[in-house]
Amino acid sequence: MTSPPATTERQRDADRTKAEILEVAQREFARYGYAGARVDEIAARMRTTKRMIYYYFGSKERLYIAVLEKAYAEVREVERTVDVEHLAPVEAIRTLAELTFDHHDAHREFIQLVAIENIHQAEHIRKSEVLANLGTPVLDLISRILDAGQESGDFVTEADAIDVHMMISAFCFFRVANQHTFGALFGRDMTAAEHRARQRRMVGEMIVGYLCGNGAAPRP
Repeated sequence: MTSPPATTERQRDADRTKAEILEVAQREFARYGYAGARVDEIAARMRTTKRMIYYYFGSKERLYIAVLEKAYAEVREVERTVDVEHLAPVEAIRTLAELTFDHHDAHREFIQLVAIENIHQAEHIRKSEVLANLGTPVLDLISRILDAGQESGDFVTEADAIDVHMMISAFCFFRVANQHTFGALFGRDMTAAEHRARQRRMVGEMIVGYLCGNGAAPRP
């Protein structure tokens, strides 16, 4: 049996409203943190009511957790676009590094949310069943690339998937999260457009060079 048109339309409206709330809430939490963000302000920006937000999400904490779930899911979606089956190991790991760079550069609110959640010692992430297993796909992806690279002889370094993920994330995260302090100390805006292509290339070559052991393998 198919759902009546009215029921289907109501569900679409509800899904659309929830998505809009999450978009506004993400900006508020990224800007003011979990403690500083106000549901009243989110409601005002949505031109809706606090009661409506609580109807969909239950509480401020559940809304914040839903924002984190959405932000991390978007990263995992980007990682799933790496076609391991049709890319050589060197190009696959380089592609993953460069796609991570692109995502972090384009989604700076994600960086702010991660920094905020680290201040809270991952208290809210630990309460999410969705996020509990969300790290598994990227580790599986990296493990497959590492195994293929070892088998082909391209990778000579015995590497751990979590370490490789950390190396990629650290570079991409740092340039956004520390842009203001780094700029004040060294007089360089790390996120300026003129540095982007070079830095994107750097993260790919850094990880390839580490895995290949004797410098980055040339691009095909």
